[in-house]
Amino acid sequence: MIMMENTEAEPLYIVLISIHGLIRGHNLELGRDADTGGQTKYVVELAKALAKQPNVARVDLVTRRIIDSEVDNDYAEPVESLAENAQIVRVEAGPEGYIRKEELWDHLDSFADNLLTWLHSQPLLPDILHSHYADAGYVGVRLSHRTGLPLVHTGHSLGRDKRRRLLAMGLPMEDIERRYHISRRIDAEEDTLNNADVVVTSTRNEIEEQYELYDCYTPDKMAIVPPGTNLEMFHPPASTGEAVAFAKILEKFLHEPDKPMILALSRADERKNIVGLMEAYGESPRLQELANLVIIAGNRDDIREMSDGPQGVLTELLLVSDYYDLYGRVALPKHHSSEEVAGIYRLAAMSRGVFINPALTEPFGLTLLEAAASGLPLVATENGGPVDIIGNCHNGLLVDPLDKPAIAEALLAILENPELWQEFSANGLQNVARYYSWEAHAQAYLRKIESLPLHAEHLPKTPPVAKPGQYRKHAIFTSIDHTLLGDAEGLEQFVQFIRKKRKKLLFGIATGQRLDSALTVLKKYRIPMPDILITSLGTEIYYAPQLIADIAWTYHIDHLWTPHALRRIIGELPGLRPQAKSEQSRFKISYHYDSNTAPPMEEVMTLLRQQELSANPIFSFGQFFDIVPARASKGHALRYIANQWNIPLERILVTGGSGCDEDMLRGNTLGVVVANRHCQELSVLGDTQQVYFAEQPHAWGILEAIEHYNFLNL
Repeated sequence: MIMMENTEAEPLYIVLISIHGLIRGHNLELGRDADTGGQTKYVVELAKALAKQPNVARVDLVTRRIIDSEVDNDYAEPVESLAENAQIVRVEAGPEGYIRKEELWDHLDSFADNLLTWLHSQPLLPDILHSHYADAGYVGVRLSHRTGLPLVHTGHSLGRDKRRRLLAMGLPMEDIERRYHISRRIDAEEDTLNNADVVVTSTRNEIEEQYELYDCYTPDKMAIVPPGTNLEMFHPPASTGEAVAFAKILEKFLHEPDKPMILALSRADERKNIVGLMEAYGESPRLQELANLVIIAGNRDDIREMSDGPQGVLTELLLVSDYYDLYGRVALPKHHSSEEVAGIYRLAAMSRGVFINPALTEPFGLTLLEAAASGLPLVATENGGPVDIIGNCHNGLLVDPLDKPAIAEALLAILENPELWQEFSANGLQNVARYYSWEAHAQAYLRKIESLPLHAEHLPKTPPVAKPGQYRKHAIFTSIDHTLLGDAEGLEQFVQFIRKKRKKLLFGIATGQRLDSALTVLKKYRIPMPDILITSLGTEIYYAPQLIADIAWTYHIDHLWTPHALRRIIGELPGLRPQAKSEQSRFKISYHYDSNTAPPMEEVMTLLRQQELSANPIFSFGQFFDIVPARASKGHALRYIANQWNIPLERILVTGGSGCDEDMLRGNTLGVVVANRHCQELSVLGDTQQVYFAEQPHAWGILEAIEHYNFLNL
């Protein structure tokens, strides 16, 4: 056990503020609604864990009092005991009834006033205020100003990330604003980050991919304190013969169920990369001989009735399993309950298997902690939270999720080496308890705040000057091949520019490549992760850092899309040869075009029109012919994004270098054609008012255009 230093210091009085949702000390109604989820459980567990520490005298968890016949009477009690020195305090604000957090904003000043009145009625003021979520941050800032008390803040989720997700679901900015008051929330977050003394996060990835985008982000304030794990629920098997009921379900899938288990547990989401995992398994005979693959990917009754995202992933899993003839070696159960998860981990541990998280990016990775607490070695993506987890626990291997041979080799390295398996298992058990228990969490938390000026009076802080409109009112979108790439020195200068100006502009990639190919290129050339990726010639839109697919865009472009008919017609033409499978996608049919034997491109276009097929044919680089839905293109996708994000086209710098970029450059955008050997394909734009033909090539041309347009001063 790690002991706290300076235990003779005067014990602390800590006030935690978590306003929305339904909070009580027993029978938490998790999942009742969007406001009663993980944060509710976290703040209750944190209060209990802190109260157990010897240098903590008192913990008050302050929330809103609710008097409503639709909810339990517990939420109307002004005070509820959690422990001898911990309690829930409920403060009145706004209507008595239960309301959504988005409806609380007009009542937060009342909450702050009432809480301050209550604090002044106590024998002593607290030493620390700790706000949770944006609404509590709003209150915490005002209390800190009025009392001089230090403020600690935990965002739990951030408004900018919320907006990304809502945009990806197809909600217009106006609807998001009306329903979620997202601007108000983001303003509160900026204010809180500006005034908090410490900001507690779960991982370094959370800092780099979310907090760094805020104007008021300050690195020195950030404190990484990973959440705790329930070690009573997740633990190693009592014995190698422990009976786990879920084993019977797996026996239906597996010829040799006693083999070691490669276990993956996640949603059926493209970002989780479980299709890539199955392909890595299917391409490795050694791995198939040695172990079974078990993928727990949510629950389903009928794949045909599922939404497009999960349906696509699960269908692809079945197709990949069939292609590699993995019957008897792969299990893809239809159902599991949350109560069965701990047993599934133990079942894998008893088989001396491995847990894998192959996600393209993983913000934290709670399943990794649960698996490690169950005695399983880990293989995990090198992108995001798993870097911290495996770095602390020394219980597994990190891999590039796009490198299938590397995934297989990492799994084999553990499965074929009993000593390494045992070492990783033991390290995980020891270090999860050390770093990721609630006891460890509370002690790490207290170490992070020990440098704050405690037990002292402070003058109120000067209210920050409002800075409206400073967050990213400009955007740069660029193609990759022969535009951004082509000159190493120019690329380096452009990357430095983007890193320096990241808070002031949106950075996007618009490419003909698929997502996985584009990510590989970005990684190879050390290009910063864009905020938005338009891939596969505008047929796919992804929002970083979680690579959220824009589902609404998918529905939009699917209109009258008939890929089978298009392939049949084009496939009969000479000189047109399908490109590699890696270049094809659901909404993109790609061919190599041989000008010596193929019909002139004008005839191909005429043929498609004559067949009355709804499609957008694109010819580029003198040799590539692609067909996408009529509603899809880089230009259409770019304008969709501009509308969603409320960024005027006149403040979007768009750069291209071939024919596939033409419609993206037309119109009111600030177009840039960089000098390269294919730029002649865009000569048709020569008389267009807002298209600048750069004299310099590739990334140098982009930098030249930024200066030409005086871009950031528009």
